[in-house]
Amino acid sequence: MMDQKNEIITVQGTAISVVKHGKEDYVSLTDMAACKNADDPNQVIFNWLSTYYTIGFLAVWEQVNNPSFNPLGLQGIKNEPGRLLVSTKKWVEATNATGIYSKAGRYGGGTYAHKDIAFEFGTWLSAEFKYYLILEFQRLQQEEQQRLSLEWNLQRTLAKINYRIHTDAIKEQIIPPEVTKEQATFIYASEADLLNVALFGKTAAEWRAINPKAQGNIRDDATLEQLVVLSNMESVNAVLIREGLEQSERLIKLNQIAITQLTSLLGNEHIKRLGTSSLPRSTA
Repeated sequence: MMDQKNEIITVQGTAISVVKHGKEDYVSLTDMAACKNADDPNQVIFNWLSTYYTIGFLAVWEQVNNPSFNPLGLQGIKNEPGRLLVSTKKWVEATNATGIYSKAGRYGGGTYAHKDIAFEFGTWLSAEFKYYLILEFQRLQQEEQQRLSLEWNLQRTLAKINYRIHTDAIKEQIIPPEVTKEQATFIYASEADLLNVALFGKTAAEWRAINPKAQGNIRDDATLEQLVVLSNMESVNAVLIREGLEQSERLIKLNQIAITQLTSLLGNEHIKRLGTSSLPRSTA
């Protein structure tokens, strides 16, 4: 599992890396340990791991969060003769742990732990250090939420702009000159649902039936990736309308575009996810 791009927080003058490991935030224990022993931070981590209290805490975390945790490996470590000696590698290999891991590399290498475990390590370093670590981590999360909200609103605005281009194409090419207002509204709604089916796999009415208590509509519930694709699809549909393609033909083409673009976006580390995206079902 590859880490996503690092964020840096500074705690009492110490720069600490925070990475996305899967969907969770993991904090560099190596960076944290440098505040206690800059020459050999690994020894600090080793000393912390080699206590019964620490491995007890790690075991509880794994039992709650890791269905593949191996408790027999924990017992094997506890039953070894002599002094308790636990490295990150030994802990992970013996118990199949996921809350802490080490990776090699000159840049970005070191030992990382889930934020819950990192806070516990911070307590071991000092109460003051843990307090400022929590403050900086909260600040980082608030900034990320603000940025995600701004990106989502920007994409929603772009989608609305492209929707105007889309409706203009409908007006010029599909709506006959002598129709009632109600008939025109029906055609606009039909074309909007064409995009909804191509991207979300359902019409606005079908989404509402599934989510009767939801605020907003199907597009307000969209993820950032889906809004990016929706903006593109509205422009593409406007072109297809002007080319004279029937609605059924456009649906198939737009659905394939949605699948291709979402597949690409979901693998792009530069596109931050606001929520859980899903690929549209093929309508072919």
